[in-house]
Amino acid sequence: MPRDATSAMLERVEQDNVRFLRLQFTDLLGMPKNVAIPVKQAEKALTDGIGFDGSSIEGFVRIEESDMVLRPDLSTYTLLPWRSGKYAEARFVCDVYKASSGKPFEGDPRYVLRMAMEDAAKDGYVFNTGPELEFFLFKMLDGRPTTQFQDAGGYFDLAPTDLAEDVRREIILALTEMGFDIEASHHEVAESQHEIDFKYSDALHTADNVITFKFAAKTIALMRGLHASFMAKPIYGICGSGMHVNCSLAKDGKNAFYDPDAPLQLSETCMHFIGGLLRHAPAITRVANPTINSYKRLVPGYEAPCYVSWSAGNRSALVRVPSPRGNSTRVEFRSPDPTCNPYLAFAAMLAAGMEGVREEIEPPCGIGPARRRPHLQGVRPPRRRCPHERRRSRVGCFPDGGPPLGTRPLSRNILTSFFRACELFSHPGVRKCPYRLQGWRTKRRPLRPCSLATKIRVSVALGARTW
Repeated sequence: MPRDATSAMLERVEQDNVRFLRLQFTDLLGMPKNVAIPVKQAEKALTDGIGFDGSSIEGFVRIEESDMVLRPDLSTYTLLPWRSGKYAEARFVCDVYKASSGKPFEGDPRYVLRMAMEDAAKDGYVFNTGPELEFFLFKMLDGRPTTQFQDAGGYFDLAPTDLAEDVRREIILALTEMGFDIEASHHEVAESQHEIDFKYSDALHTADNVITFKFAAKTIALMRGLHASFMAKPIYGICGSGMHVNCSLAKDGKNAFYDPDAPLQLSETCMHFIGGLLRHAPAITRVANPTINSYKRLVPGYEAPCYVSWSAGNRSALVRVPSPRGNSTRVEFRSPDPTCNPYLAFAAMLAAGMEGVREEIEPPCGIGPARRRPHLQGVRPPRRRCPHERRRSRVGCFPDGGPPLGTRPLSRNILTSFFRACELFSHPGVRKCPYRLQGWRTKRRPLRPCSLATKIRVSVALGARTW
């Protein structure tokens, strides 16, 4: 790290009257970890880094090679607003290095995303993302979180039915002080469900912001006697919480997804990017929906994606193209939920999309109003097609993509080194997901969701001939 940059940062820390520094990073599952050091150790941390035991971190290394080093990223410095006053605290997001060789640790999720972005930069692309995080605010009882609703509001409601306006306002003020550019906040569809949107940025910066957002929201809610839950589906029968990711590629400072002369004003790059996302949808799902609870959200009736398809307006599709054009042209990938590791989810999306761009993968026909070419026009929405028709039109049922979607390799050139380094297959918390990777491929476990009698009754009701 340059000496001038280190000296400037030390002066800034002193001017901000900081007494403690938090060095933050994430484990394999996206859980934030940190070590707090007094300000006297700041110079050592910025120059040499701070050592820690990597074998105690979920998904990192074995005990024989446990020595690792945290090196702060100076651009991520920010004060913690709820720790201001006489003893202020600041935070750095850190990169993980091997103590033995001094090289970056391949299993660091932040390093994986950086490598994916550098690979896209070889073709001149910058990957921008803008996630929409949804979360619940539940009451606390005897210091423990419950699933009791804090309010009875609905979509875009306001007080008195929305009792969390003040909590959202405090979260927004804290995030703004931490450098966020907040665009909007509102009550979501379900009771006690909320959403706060912040401006898009490059994927690495956005992933840092996602971790910071969840950390800040949980802290502010706890200070108000509430519990902020980012579970995908904490309660049955109501809408779950998603993390819809709006993404785009920029080249030479211009949006590479926009072409004013193309059908739907979507460029070839955009269509091929969509093709790559759809081809690797089951593999991306393995990373973007990491828990059993994640798949309880992906069911019909709650605006969650149910089909491996794309559309300009249908919110049941996995990939949606919002209406804004020009520099705001983007693709919305709707399956991820807030429990995922944003670094790995963005890396998987970028790797799949760039494969589509480089191999010029054409997407299947769009559903709903999304019609780009005569031979790609959708005749009927997927829910009105029998399974044979869906397979023929290359529309898979989500999350059970099935062949051929379920047999595609997950962009080995980007993620293989990561999976090998962190021994992904050895962790029980990861293995519980309905998807498993075999030979770097994704395969669906056989499920028995209902009895034969139930299938017959449903088949008669729907008039379907095959299952």
